[in-house]
Amino acid sequence: MALTTLRDRVLANITEAPAMRGRPAPASAEEAPVPAAPATLEEAAAGDPVQESADAALTWLGRYEGHITDALPSHMQPGPFLAAVRAVLPKLCSCNPASVLQATLTAARFGLVPDGRVAVITNEFGRATFIPTYRGYIELMERSGRVASVRVGMVYEGDEYAYEPSAPSPLDFTHRQDPALKDRGKPLFAYAFAWSTGGHRSQVVTVNREEAEEIRDKHSRAYLEAEVSGKRDSFWHTDFDAMWWKTAARQLEKVVPLSAEVRALVEADRAGEEGRVQVLHAPEAPACGGTATSGDPEAAALVAEADAAGTAADASQETAPASLPRKRAGLKRVQPKRTTRAARTGRAGRRS
Repeated sequence: MALTTLRDRVLANITEAPAMRGRPAPASAEEAPVPAAPATLEEAAAGDPVQESADAALTWLGRYEGHITDALPSHMQPGPFLAAVRAVLPKLCSCNPASVLQATLTAARFGLVPDGRVAVITNEFGRATFIPTYRGYIELMERSGRVASVRVGMVYEGDEYAYEPSAPSPLDFTHRQDPALKDRGKPLFAYAFAWSTGGHRSQVVTVNREEAEEIRDKHSRAYLEAEVSGKRDSFWHTDFDAMWWKTAARQLEKVVPLSAEVRALVEADRAGEEGRVQVLHAPEAPACGGTATSGDPEAAALVAEADAAGTAADASQETAPASLPRKRAGLKRVQPKRTTRAARTGRAGRRS
């Protein structure tokens, strides 16, 4: 039976393959791990039996540091980014190395430091996943040059607000809160809007709790896996409000002319939520000396695994059109026989 929904795939993965619960089964043959690839970062950096997990992770990072640095935007210094990656790597030691490489490269290409403020790289059941926060969305939107500022907020029961979509901007939405109130009550809905560099304010997007939960249930594989396993440790469990805010920020793509980079971030974020490949091509793997090599089995396996998954994700889903018929060589085109006016007149006389 075909598994059409995310929930069906997660339930099948958890219930039918309990032995692989730490590492979900691939969705297709193209995503299947290359047998020669190491299963974890500890295995990837193995060699010293007394090596600590953190040292193993740093050894692994050293092999790809040059490619990660090259992926960073020109305005970013590599030091803070690599420091943040080093800090999180020990928590990713049980992850598939290809997923760690993909998540790290994705964060680098968007220029979002995985420091917990604008982005994180987390271990989701054996998969390293890059997750931008709502602050990451704001930073990338404002960096694009099309958006002057972005406002993401939450309306609580104790706040004053008015929302009239038919009114002209900015009178269509107002939100006032009393700073003297310590308890503002329960959250009602998250909202987001943006001001363009030309001084125009975008339409306001709102996301109530029911809508946020619907998006979570439909798209977040980490949430479903955490529910099924009973761990309940996904970000939707531990930091629901922050994910709620991010959902509102991401809805701005519907009403704001965003840059291609921001739209790519939305797609990478959704791919990560659904357990799909976030970055399509890993770089050529370097040897310990820092140069590319085809003689390193572990590096070659990592690249093969990442590229196989990326090729499957990037492949066209449409059936190739049948080839058009072609004229066969050597055949002469038959010209219609032409008759003169006298011949036509003679045939008419014989028929009469």
